[in-house]
Amino acid sequence: MQERNRSSRADWQPDILGEGFEQLTLDLPDGAPATLVRYSPADTPPGGERAGDVLYVHGWSDYFFQTELARYWAQAGMRFYALDLHNYGRSLRPGQSPGFTTDLTGYDADIAAALAAMGRPVPPNAGQAADSGTPARPLILLGHSTGGLTLSLWASRHPGAASALVLNSPWLEFQATELGRRIISPLIGREAQRHPLAPLPPVDAGNYARAVFSAFGGEWTYNLLWRPLRGFPGTVAFLNAVFRAQAVVAQGLRLDIPVLVLLSDKSYLQPRWSVDAEKADVALDVDVVANRALSLGNCVTVARVPDALHDVFLSAKPVRRRAYAVVDQWARGYLPAAPEAAPELRAGPQSISS
Repeated sequence: MQERNRSSRADWQPDILGEGFEQLTLDLPDGAPATLVRYSPADTPPGGERAGDVLYVHGWSDYFFQTELARYWAQAGMRFYALDLHNYGRSLRPGQSPGFTTDLTGYDADIAAALAAMGRPVPPNAGQAADSGTPARPLILLGHSTGGLTLSLWASRHPGAASALVLNSPWLEFQATELGRRIISPLIGREAQRHPLAPLPPVDAGNYARAVFSAFGGEWTYNLLWRPLRGFPGTVAFLNAVFRAQAVVAQGLRLDIPVLVLLSDKSYLQPRWSVDAEKADVALDVDVVANRALSLGNCVTVARVPDALHDVFLSAKPVRRRAYAVVDQWARGYLPAAPEAAPELRAGPQSISS
């Protein structure tokens, strides 16, 4: 896998995000490709010496377009990469069911191919012999929502592969709490076996897009084919995969790396629009997730960012400044190369709950 996906300079193509961003198509064993995006500032030649690597993985019905986030980590001296998983975003091909998966471990091949293209060793699974060669530079895994759930379990199955885990509103538990998940899960599991592509009732009334998309007064513009206003239709197979992964987290992952979990201080889970949706997480019950985050490992920091959206780094600029300041503070204690926000993103010291 590593040799097959080793990339040359010519393999990388200009990305839709503009100057400094390039993309690479990753061929996967099952045929559906993934796409790796990298950010290389003009003053940093590709392959130049950096303090470490950051690999970002998006959430459900999403793809990577957060240019500010890439610049933040690049300024910290890190090589920044983002992965559009197969069946998502840049990787979505005609005839594919957007976001379809039956198991979140199916993304292991995407992550392995990305690491190989980044020039990193592909780590063994737990219990397998590790490469005794020179240790790679630090790797920070950064995941949003379902991507945060995916990376949490990946890190658990690949101990020692990552140096730290940063989770942006990770979907670690069902909105209706663990009891609700345990009651519903057997029904979803049986339906997933019989009709995996059966659609779920829509749960997004469009509140999230109304809070962030530029056409509605938000700050962000993105491809609506890759991130629809109400999201892609969910399937029972996808929800079953999420429930199974959440059940593993609930048992305790015992991660031995530092973990930062960023969450809003409140949720707004109503179907109708309200201005409250502009200052809350409209996808997750943040209190439930904050509690479940403690199951990740022994060194977990939970930071509640006032007025943050579901994607904390798509919140209003003053909120984003607070979020980056939290990452700065946490990183100075746990990361070998501590980032520092650009002047326009600085907000001073922030309180962190853990």
